[in-house]
Amino acid sequence: MTWLGMGPFAFCVAVGAVVGCAQSVAPKTPPQPEVKSVPPTPIAEQKEEVGKASWDPEWDLIIEKALPPEMLSPRVASAVKPFCPRFNALNDVDKRTYWAYFFQALAGAEAGLVPTTDVRHTEPEVAVKDAVTKRMVRSEGLLQLTYMDADRYGCDFDWERDKELPEKDPSKTILQPTNNLTCGIKIMEHQIIERQKPLVSRSSYCSTLQPGTLSYRVFVKQMVNVPAVCRVATRRQTADHRTATQAIGIETSAARAK
Repeated sequence: MTWLGMGPFAFCVAVGAVVGCAQSVAPKTPPQPEVKSVPPTPIAEQKEEVGKASWDPEWDLIIEKALPPEMLSPRVASAVKPFCPRFNALNDVDKRTYWAYFFQALAGAEAGLVPTTDVRHTEPEVAVKDAVTKRMVRSEGLLQLTYMDADRYGCDFDWERDKELPEKDPSKTILQPTNNLTCGIKIMEHQIIERQKPLVSRSSYCSTLQPGTLSYRVFVKQMVNVPAVCRVATRRQTADHRTATQAIGIETSAARAK
């Protein structure tokens, strides 16, 4: 049989070892979610003003791409109502923007936006032994998480690897922003979707989301720049919009009459 007499499949099999026919079937890249720029939190603005390392926009992308569909569903609306009362009215792009801002605010309250932050707590209610490290628990990274979270929520923390590294080594798996932030998403999904609890709850994983605490007040201050699409318009804003719309209508009518 000549090369010309072969069918396409037979030809590919015959010469695949030489020319690599597999290259003709390139794997498809999954579509990436559309994203918008995320407003800076007050602490991010302050740090930028004095030239300090602040929130990295790449971290927004990490969050937005890692969000599961459930975190964009109507099931979330009541849980996030205190900070995004219009959540259900938003499109998926704006919902992702809200979540990116939320985690930025959480990281600001928890770690001052510093990925290598770590704290060993001494308070009796939290000074417990980490079931993974077998040491007193230490909260680490942007969202102040622990190695126990790897077992609880399936987070990508590797204690066996990290225990050989210096305490604040940025290469530690728990301190890497991608691992820390995606773990935070899993924790929030567990709280809101599986346990059906709101963001703000006395039983929240994060003390920053427990009402009545000092850290919660710090978190609330970081939420003041939440994307405008989340907010319900005030009566004054609605009246101003109505007046502006009427003015445009009058101008249009006048122009047509000329």
